[in-house]
Amino acid sequence: GSHMAKVYIEEKPKVTFKDVAGIEEVKEEVKEIIEYLKDPVKFQKLGGRPPKGVLLYGEPGVGKTLLAKAIAGEAHVPFISVSGSDFVEMFVGVGAARVRDLFETAKKHAPCMIFIDEIDAVGRARGAIPVGGGHDEREQTLNQLLVEMDGFDTSDGIIVIAATNRPDILDPALLRPGRFDRQIFIPKPDVRGRYEILKVHARNKKLAKDVDLEFVARATPGLTGADLENLLNEAALLAARKGKEEITMEEIEEALDRITMGLERKGMTISPKEKEKIAIHEAGHALMGLVSDDDDKVHKISIIPRGMALGVTQQLPIEDKHIYDKKDLYNKILVLLGGRAAEEVFFGKDGITTGAENDLQRATDLAYRMVSMWGMSDKVGPIAIRRVANPFLGGMTTAVDTSPDLLREIDEEVRRIITEQYEKAKAIVEEYKEPLKAVVKKLLEKETITCEEFVEVFKLYGIELKDKCKKEELFDKDRKSEENKELKSGEVKEEVV
Repeated sequence: GSHMAKVYIEEKPKVTFKDVAGIEEVKEEVKEIIEYLKDPVKFQKLGGRPPKGVLLYGEPGVGKTLLAKAIAGEAHVPFISVSGSDFVEMFVGVGAARVRDLFETAKKHAPCMIFIDEIDAVGRARGAIPVGGGHDEREQTLNQLLVEMDGFDTSDGIIVIAATNRPDILDPALLRPGRFDRQIFIPKPDVRGRYEILKVHARNKKLAKDVDLEFVARATPGLTGADLENLLNEAALLAARKGKEEITMEEIEEALDRITMGLERKGMTISPKEKEKIAIHEAGHALMGLVSDDDDKVHKISIIPRGMALGVTQQLPIEDKHIYDKKDLYNKILVLLGGRAAEEVFFGKDGITTGAENDLQRATDLAYRMVSMWGMSDKVGPIAIRRVANPFLGGMTTAVDTSPDLLREIDEEVRRIITEQYEKAKAIVEEYKEPLKAVVKKLLEKETITCEEFVEVFKLYGIELKDKCKKEELFDKDRKSEENKELKSGEVKEEVV
């Protein structure tokens, strides 16, 4: 009807995996979806239910849409794409009708893929405060989407892929099994990934002999695929303006300066000094993770700038494990403080940076809960303080019916816990200062190192660390989807260095 969403049907996208570089792990993960789209029947014979929906999340520009297109392209199926904002209309009921149309269209073209970009426009958690009406409209649209996702049978050969850069605000109902039951995090590319991406974008450009893409990859930490594409494009325009036959290194460097200085994103290129501090900070976290009695496995260490770049400690928030004992919590605090401790040991009191803000916040928060909610301080005793949220103070919590003396005592205990763990962390860094320097050197070269590589370096110094690296299990697929869930819950809170 006239209210059709702007459904964009691309019969069989030309994009294939050759065009998607720098995210090898993610490509592995979506292979079975391609298999399924190619041959839905094969899966049904075994009674297996392929994932209905896949949610791709990651920062703007990391290639979520490109990956979705490539999945359809690899499977040779139609790609039906809409943007979440196409559903959000003034008139109640229009959005819901559009969702129905979308799935009708898909059924006609099956096997096919529906791609919903910016799903957060529709899929925000319900029950948030309605701002300026129009709220029930979005809610109806979301409900319709949930109904449609439950309604179609996977034997129809339809897979829904959605993308967002705000997974934290999505309605939990979207993420339960049977809907978007796979969540795949697409990270920013590291050096190797950037090199691969540059090669893809350089394919149709005339590059001079002196262009060293590896150098460009090293010079661009923090840039996403979209940024790199833009970089080469800028360079091409500059070369054309100068009347050159091919793009030389000069234009690429000029374009790089333009992008890194001209844009407001001044945080992107990081001076070597800063990079070293970040590396030391991250190595400090990882070291604590490996020497403490903490059960959590260490996965990989990365200094790609920006918060969602996998920091070292892939630690889950408290809510995930059902019960923690006091020792666990002390270890958690130790790991959180490892970054700041390493900075102080390496650069002295004046060399500590603002990078630890998030760590300190989380450590302090844990210590507070230990003392005031979980009764884990002998001095204060097994009491829990009632905290009441005050809506007028922006939901700040205040302790009620608690004497100032008790509050002061709690503060002192919190400070004691944190200070003790901090001193312990510094002592550990001191003890392993030499091998840690070697790790940092390696990290500065590669930007991302695995836990195994970290342990290897220590072995060279004759130090055997506990075996706490995440093992690649047999059940690789499960582990991967676990890891994505982990990122969903834990990583978004990861430190922004």
